[in-house]
Amino acid sequence: MNAETAAIEYHTIGVLVDNEPGVLARVIGLFSGRGYNIESLTVSEVDPTNRMSRITIVTSGTPMIIEQIKAQLSRLVPVHRVSDLTMEGPHVQRELALIKVRSTGEHRVESLRIADIFRANVVDSTNDSFTFQVVGSTDKLNAFIELMQPLGLIDVSRTGVVAIARGNKPL
Repeated sequence: MNAETAAIEYHTIGVLVDNEPGVLARVIGLFSGRGYNIESLTVSEVDPTNRMSRITIVTSGTPMIIEQIKAQLSRLVPVHRVSDLTMEGPHVQRELALIKVRSTGEHRVESLRIADIFRANVVDSTNDSFTFQVVGSTDKLNAFIELMQPLGLIDVSRTGVVAIARGNKPL
């Protein structure tokens, strides 16, 4: 199998960076400048004392492209560590979504029934709508959203993927 026929893979990459202005722009610039795709991106300060943030990126590409992404991320000045959680072993990965559904009559009951199956919480309710909070894998959220579409899906807001290695190993 050559580089042109290599299968596209999805990888979750954790990047530990200095929490300073412009860092996210440099990381995104690396991706956009080389035509790499970002499927999901989340950022949060994880160590206020040392002013460190964690960027979690879900990206896609051939194995060669994924290796290039990791190598180029490692060379950025504010980057302290790059971890490919997909390759480094077991990890926990979750996403949160808020999903607003127009719900009246039978659709109202059906949307609550489906929400119960998916362990979604109602976080807002009006006479003609529900807003559900769903936490889980990206596939779980996609399935919930797909089932809500015929019932009157109005809006969706997603956090993006967060992930962490299992066990006692830090990023």
